[in-house]
Amino acid sequence: SHLVERIDWTPFFITWELAGIYPKILDDDIVGEAASQLFEDAQTMLGRIISENWLTARAVIGFFPANADGDDLVVYKDESRTEERARIYFLRQQMKKRAGRPNYCIADFVAPLDSGKADYLGGFAVTAGIGIEEKLSEFKSDHDDYNDILLKALADRLAEAFAERMHERVRKEYWGYAPDEILDNDDLIKEKYQGIRPAPGYPACPDHSEKLSLFKLLAVEDRVGINLTEGFAMVPASSVSGYYLAHRDAQYFGIGKIGKDQTEDYAERKGLSMMDAERVLAPNLGYERESIL
Repeated sequence: SHLVERIDWTPFFITWELAGIYPKILDDDIVGEAASQLFEDAQTMLGRIISENWLTARAVIGFFPANADGDDLVVYKDESRTEERARIYFLRQQMKKRAGRPNYCIADFVAPLDSGKADYLGGFAVTAGIGIEEKLSEFKSDHDDYNDILLKALADRLAEAFAERMHERVRKEYWGYAPDEILDNDDLIKEKYQGIRPAPGYPACPDHSEKLSLFKLLAVEDRVGINLTEGFAMVPASSVSGYYLAHRDAQYFGIGKIGKDQTEDYAERKGLSMMDAERVLAPNLGYERESIL
């Protein structure tokens, strides 16, 4: 019930191939009637999800001493910062930009090792999909495709709303670097807050396999019951995971296409073969692979 007010409804309508921005879409000349009926059905189901406890939401967050080492982030075991607990690997943009604009890497937003500054990296994993399989089985047995899709779409929206709500609490309470922040839901959707929460597999850090390190750091499977498939998809599907960075200048960006030189560097840093590195980075390769075996 606490997550409903944080739902971003526009992606919900996109799921149903209805183009438009909420709430304007409800009055759209072309899709307004269909969007309004869908929204009404969604509100009815949301009410049942809450009153009948169809779904359970769980989250784990953590904050770790960390510093940047080139394009890697070194995560330490404790505040003494003498022993490495994990190393998280990132990529850097290689596109041509106009003068004065840097090519970004997530590691840029954490203090480097030689700075002498004690910095931190946050991590999170949230799900709103605990219990969903039971209800989906009921819909499937009734051949009720509409409510099957509707529940999946709402669970996805609740998971994203949970990620938004936890990030808000991190900024104001748990990490507390923006205790006086006052933003409404539209401001949050427009990302007007300080800091970012990039996710492995998304444009700024496209390697899905980095979820393994994140899940180990947070003990995600034991604490919240989210599991990773062999292809690094999260189960339940209505789950979100990623990093918290607090730097005032941190921003979202996309890596885009990378050169073979960076793939070779990434493979060496992670201890991968070139073939494995090209496999996990396939969508971002800016060159023709020698082999796709």
